[in-house]
Amino acid sequence: MGFGGSVSAMIASLKANKRTRVSTFEKIKDFKKSNKNKLHFKNKATPEEIVKLREKLQKENNVLFLRKVLIIVILLVAIFYAIGFVK
Repeated sequence: MGFGGSVSAMIASLKANKRTRVSTFEKIKDFKKSNKNKLHFKNKATPEEIVKLREKLQKENNVLFLRKVLIIVILLVAIFYAIGFVK
């Protein structure tokens, strides 16, 4: 009987599958919301600081977007140029 470790692995798998599982509905039913996790900041920003921060983030996002577009355009031009030489 040359079963080797395959039979013992099957038996171990069957034993592991016999465990009792918690239903998802039971988990949701027992889930309780708490107010402890609310996000709280001690420091308050002035409206001017918020406007400056918004403008700075928009400027950074525009620069990143332009970089991505430029890289994609360069790659597409290189691919079309390479395809032109293959034909």
